[in-house]
Amino acid sequence: MNLPRFYPIFDDADWLARMLPLGVRLVQLRLKDRPLPDLRDQIRRSHDLCRTAGAVLVVNDHWQIALEEGCDWVHLGQEDLDLADLAAIRDGGLRLGISTHDEAELDRALALRPDYIALGPVWPTILKKMKWHQQGVEKLTEWKARIGDVPLVAIGGMTPERAQLAFAAGADIAAAVTDITLNPDPEARVRDWLRVAG
Repeated sequence: MNLPRFYPIFDDADWLARMLPLGVRLVQLRLKDRPLPDLRDQIRRSHDLCRTAGAVLVVNDHWQIALEEGCDWVHLGQEDLDLADLAAIRDGGLRLGISTHDEAELDRALALRPDYIALGPVWPTILKKMKWHQQGVEKLTEWKARIGDVPLVAIGGMTPERAQLAFAAGADIAAAVTDITLNPDPEARVRDWLRVAG
């Protein structure tokens, strides 16, 4: 399937309720450090919101709940891959996105035949401490040459302006977190993104 080029990542279903009406059609729910009932409620609510809006919901990490709630996509980081039951994910029909940062991780991801591959951080990010400081747009070009038709997601320090550079370098999709959530006018920022990403 062809995924939209703009891929915001939010940590609460309330964000989806705000942003989906603006035209967001691909979104990730990344929930950390929440009790199980809250996780389930957030994923269920987000799934309902996305279904109503005709949007694709990607659940970060919590693949068991994603399966149980009838979601279609899950995103796993490298550490998450160590713990996930990949056979259950595939048997359940979940599409899979995987984070990569270096050649070894890319090889591992490709062996799993993912539905997209993410590379980051393309630019420095304030979201989390990482041993990879900045990959640069050149690496997007390298990755795209390696992965062929698999969609490539650029993440890390993304802005609408940088997204255009990422697209030009080979990225199919640009993911954003703090550029939206820390913006004084998140709705206006999302409209900027939608204009750039088409």
